[in-house]
Amino acid sequence: MIISHKHRFIFFAVPRTATHALRQALRPCLGVGDWEQQALFGKQSIPVPGIAAIGHGHVSFRQLRENLPAQTWSSYFKFGFVRNPFDRFVSTCFFLNRRNPGFTGHEVGFMRQAISKERFRQRILAMPQYRLLTDERDTLMMDYVGRYETLQQSFDEICRRIGIVPSTLGRRNESRHRSYACYYDESLQQAVADWYRMDFELFGYDAGKIAPEPAASGEETPDTP
Repeated sequence: MIISHKHRFIFFAVPRTATHALRQALRPCLGVGDWEQQALFGKQSIPVPGIAAIGHGHVSFRQLRENLPAQTWSSYFKFGFVRNPFDRFVSTCFFLNRRNPGFTGHEVGFMRQAISKERFRQRILAMPQYRLLTDERDTLMMDYVGRYETLQQSFDEICRRIGIVPSTLGRRNESRHRSYACYYDESLQQAVADWYRMDFELFGYDAGKIAPEPAASGEETPDTP
């Protein structure tokens, strides 16, 4: 999460949506009193105890509202990014198994097991994206939702709205795998569609279609393993 009092915006960092490339692009614009929370590259915490105690940078809107008075955030431009859940799920699984030699060659079997386990589903990396960007009624509370599939275009629009000069997004620790469509069979597709049902519905992705998307710049290592 980044909260800029200088430019009056709040960036909600959804895991596996190029958050570190976006952070890197936003940091040069931040003022002395602006806040960032992240736990991977030199841990930083927002100076609000309830938020700092979360321990990572993927702070949800609900957590923010519980810990900051409305006058602090209600007038700020709030945004986050989302990604096709089929693609994001594969990216998450490959990240979690980046040091697991037994994963190679058995990817689909691992993914089937993972999506069925509550322990996996409770990980911040596997959590449905809408939970970070909505209130308790599942109402979207963002002023703008960018898309990983149009990452640079979405970022340029955000820069226009918050009044900063856009920059070209870089690539940060890209996942190494084939097109996500290569890893799905019918049963895995159904399991992922069920678990991320609200993401498909709220953000307009097609749960009935596995289709590879163009590669986006900024694929990254998330704040927490």
